[in-house]
Amino acid sequence: MNRPIAAGLVLLGGAGAGVVLGLLLVAPSDSPPVATSPPAPSTRPSAPPPAPDEADTAAVAVLAQAIVDAITRHDSAAFGKLTCRPQTAEALAGLQRTWDAAGPVTARLAAPPELRGESATAKVHVEAAGGTKDTPFPLRKENGRWCVPG
Repeated sequence: MNRPIAAGLVLLGGAGAGVVLGLLLVAPSDSPPVATSPPAPSTRPSAPPPAPDEADTAAVAVLAQAIVDAITRHDSAAFGKLTCRPQTAEALAGLQRTWDAAGPVTARLAAPPELRGESATAKVHVEAAGGTKDTPFPLRKENGRWCVPG
């Protein structure tokens, strides 16, 4: 795959992953173990996790398609509107330069987005002159709105 497009996708996909990694690195790992008693045996089977809300499922699908559309059109301004935090003009200009250098691309969802409570993942498949790449985009619900963290 073309280096500029791969770099842009890694930058976008990695932005959200960095938040998760940061949270994992901050969590104390050397805390003393807490004494617990063994769990009481359950007399009823555990309930399956709740099904995703239809409104959230629809919102995540719309967001995932908007990511695909922004990549296909090389529209960094449109992508910037999908993020949870406002992006600087410099960051969007850098993304735009990366996408412009990549040349024509096609993008599509590699699979339906995976929804887990207030987080989700949309895997985007991109094809360019230099090859193909599947990039997982982390998504999250923030203040009632689904967005791309980072």
